[in-house]
Amino acid sequence: MRLAPLAFLMLASPALAAPCGGDWGDFLNDIAAEARQAGAPEDAIATFFAGARQDPKVLKADRSQGVFRKTFLDFSQSLISKSRIQNGAANATKWDAVFGRAETEFGVSRGILLAFWAFETDFGAVQGDFNTRNALLTLAHDCRRPEIFQPQVIAAVALTGLHDFDPATTTGAWAGEIGMVQMLPKDILEKGIDGDGDGLITLKTSAPDALLSGANMLRHHGWRAGEPWLQEVILPETLDWSLSGLETERPAGDWAAMGVQPRAGNLPDLPASLLLPQGRKGPAFLAYPNFKVLFEWNKSFVYVTTAAYFATRLEGAEPYRAGNPDPALSADQMTALQERLAARGHDVGKIDGILGALTRTAVQKEQARLGLPADGWPTAELLNAL
Repeated sequence: MRLAPLAFLMLASPALAAPCGGDWGDFLNDIAAEARQAGAPEDAIATFFAGARQDPKVLKADRSQGVFRKTFLDFSQSLISKSRIQNGAANATKWDAVFGRAETEFGVSRGILLAFWAFETDFGAVQGDFNTRNALLTLAHDCRRPEIFQPQVIAAVALTGLHDFDPATTTGAWAGEIGMVQMLPKDILEKGIDGDGDGLITLKTSAPDALLSGANMLRHHGWRAGEPWLQEVILPETLDWSLSGLETERPAGDWAAMGVQPRAGNLPDLPASLLLPQGRKGPAFLAYPNFKVLFEWNKSFVYVTTAAYFATRLEGAEPYRAGNPDPALSADQMTALQERLAARGHDVGKIDGILGALTRTAVQKEQARLGLPADGWPTAELLNAL
């Protein structure tokens, strides 16, 4: 039996009560009390915490996300293969009715859902083998991001009470994501859809549940029906490169007036940002409002840009023009660059050798100050100048 809607609301937004770190047994008692205070039934609490343990492999994975150090070209070429494109087309046909529902009911294009389905789990084939309950508890106990993962624990307890989650057997990614499109328990609790009509929301085994839940989540975060998200463009050599980046948004007509041309089709009547993932010498895209919604699925710039681009490919776009971008900095060089940018007062976030959005913004500001092309792509020239 499902909980009442009020209980859903209570479980979705618990107060952060359990202290992080410290004795594991005390932590389990504290967060169980938190779940009880939020309204979780006693049988769900007992079932959820029975046999719970820390998983050191989760912490190791959390601290070694080196994949996001890859450039856009390297990352996209490693993830997008002929096989994935063929499998995408096959799944688009197989689940055509489900994608039709996603488009009609939630306004979300099938290309986007196919892209995340492909990247997250290879269309359901590789969903992760971490015990989800233990992963969530481990990260909720760890003091790095307890405010993110403790609410996920409470949501997972709620899903246990709804019989949508078996804490002993449910497995997924190291960070607690579950199912074919890898959603966290709180998102499943709040935005999950019973797409196949069996009375349960099972994202691990039901493609309709997974795809429609993903579509509902994107709509909830502001996805706009019938609008594009990314479009490859051709740039004039005389463009003001300081206008590139997600921080700057102009009407597409303004970009056209500056000489920006679509590689195919026409520019829509929408606000757009110019994305240069590897600077002015690499691929170039206009990103529309729907692009920014994708960061609710994953915070990595290179991941989101690759997924958005792959979605356009799955809907018929040509492969991008790779260009000839300047060589990427090594991880050590990127770390040194971040240290020098921080020393100049820029907020680059965590100094981790990864070119994230804050580092790109700081790079662009320093390029402009030094009279270099301000395209946000860090080079050895910039590093040396700093």
